[in-house]
Amino acid sequence: MATTTVPTLDEIRSWPATVSVPQAAKAMGISKTHLHALIKRGESPVKTLPLGTRHRVVTAALVRLLEGA
Repeated sequence: MATTTVPTLDEIRSWPATVSVPQAAKAMGISKTHLHALIKRGESPVKTLPLGTRHRVVTAALVRLLEGA
């Protein structure tokens, strides 16, 4: 069974300006399916940018969420 390493907050701060939904979900400790569902319902706890049929998560918003701001 493969283990999944959750990135640290310092690692997340060094990420590019936007990240994929699976990468953001991993950092948040939820499944990518759940984050996709939240985005689809307009209930995402982080800012996302729609790019055609895909979304990118704004890293700064992800950092703010994880910091508890």
